[in-house]
Amino acid sequence: LEASVIFFFSSSFHFYFKQQQLISFFEFQNDNMTTAINTAPIKWAQRSDSLYLTIALPDVTDETINLKDEELTFSGKSNGKQYERNIVFLKSVNAAESTYKVLPRSIQMHIMKNSDEENEEFWPRLLKDKSLEKNQVSIDWDRYVEEDEDEGEGFDLSNLQGGQNFGAGGMPGMGGMGGMGGLGGMGGMGGMPGMEGMDLGNMEEFMKKMGGMNMPNEEGEPADSDDEDEDLEDLPELEED
Repeated sequence: LEASVIFFFSSSFHFYFKQQQLISFFEFQNDNMTTAINTAPIKWAQRSDSLYLTIALPDVTDETINLKDEELTFSGKSNGKQYERNIVFLKSVNAAESTYKVLPRSIQMHIMKNSDEENEEFWPRLLKDKSLEKNQVSIDWDRYVEEDEDEGEGFDLSNLQGGQNFGAGGMPGMGGMGGMGGLGGMGGMGGMPGMEGMDLGNMEEFMKKMGGMNMPNEEGEPADSDDEDEDLEDLPELEED
C-alpha cells in the first residue's frame, strides 16, 4: 500500500512538473511572437544634391523617426507588428534641411546631402558599411536615374507637401505649431499737440475758423488782408450777356 501511495504521488508530481514546463514554453513562445522586432524595408534613390528614402510599410502608427547628420533611426508599428531600423550613411547629410511625411502606404523622406562634402556628386552606395548594403536597402527604381542623366531637376516632391521638417524638432504625431494669438488692438494714437479735446464732428466749423485766420508770410508775420482785397479789385468784371 505504501508503495502504491508513493508511486501515485510520484506520478502526479511528475505530471504536474511536465505540465508546468509546457505552459512556460508556450508562454515564452507567445511573448517572443508579440515582442518580435522586424526589420523595416528601405529603398532609396539619389540626385547630386539629395536622397529620397522610402520605408515601405503601410498604415504606420506609433512611429519615431530621428534623422541626424550621420544616421537615421526608425521604429513603429504596421499591421500589428513592431518594426525598427537604424542605418549609418556613407557620408553626412543635412538633417536640418530634410523633410519627411507619413503616408497611408509608406513613409517618405527627402534628405539633403551635406554640401560641405565634395559638392553635388553621386554616392556609390547609401550605407557606410558596404556589407550591409545588399541586405538592408534596395534601389527605388521608380525614382532612379543614372548620374549622367541627372539634369538638376531634382525629385518630384508632391508626396511630401504638408510634411514635417527634421530640423523643426517636432515629434511624430504632434500637430504643427499653433498659430500666434491675435495681436491686441493697437492703442489709439496720441492727439496732435494743441488739439486735445477737439470734437472732430465739428470739423466743418473748425475749417471755417481756420479759413478766417491770416496765415504767416515768408517773414513769419501775419499776411495783410488789404493786399488780398487789392488783388481782388484788379480782377476784370464779368460781362453780362
